[in-house]
Amino acid sequence: MSVTDSRHDVSAHGAQGDPHEASHAAHRFAGSGSWLTAIRFSLLMAVVLGLLYPLVVVGLGQLGFSHQANGSLLADAEGRVIGSSLVGQRFTSERYFQGRPSAVDYAADAVGGSNLAPSNPALRERAEADAGQITARDGVEPGRIPVDLLTASGSGIDPAISPEAAAIQVDRVARVRGLTPSAVTALVERYSDSGGWLGEPTVNVLALNLALDAIE
Repeated sequence: MSVTDSRHDVSAHGAQGDPHEASHAAHRFAGSGSWLTAIRFSLLMAVVLGLLYPLVVVGLGQLGFSHQANGSLLADAEGRVIGSSLVGQRFTSERYFQGRPSAVDYAADAVGGSNLAPSNPALRERAEADAGQITARDGVEPGRIPVDLLTASGSGIDPAISPEAAAIQVDRVARVRGLTPSAVTALVERYSDSGGWLGEPTVNVLALNLALDAIE
């Protein structure tokens, strides 16, 4: 065998190599590529979902729904923010319409209901006490008081009452403010929501009370 033939044999043997070594090398190469792909994908998703998507959503919200995106805040005639149309408040003066009872004292950071069953004596006692106050304040018999004025909502911060609950308060608010019942009723209708296809008609209490203050 010549020197050239020997080199050819050695070169051919080296080219073929050990099949096990070739398999290990291919596996190491594939593993390295998988890690790099995973890292690139994670960085891409972090930018798209953690930065670009929130910016787009916030931008669209500010452009098309700025009032809702900023909390549906309501201000008085002097421009002072006094609440949100989405959060109920306590009104104590007879000049104002009263909202639903709250199991959490209208605390927006602690929403929740009382979870009391209809058979619970504590619920009956509280409802009877509230009914007595409404009867004395609005001159309405207990049997005519709408249930939403006697029961707290599941959230405890429901901002609306039923049109029936607003109607029994019209005469009292009109008398205290020196307005005609028809003028107050017109405001109730103005700040009423039909509820659409699936909801029930409601009246936003805070918006209605603000409108009453604005006409004086």
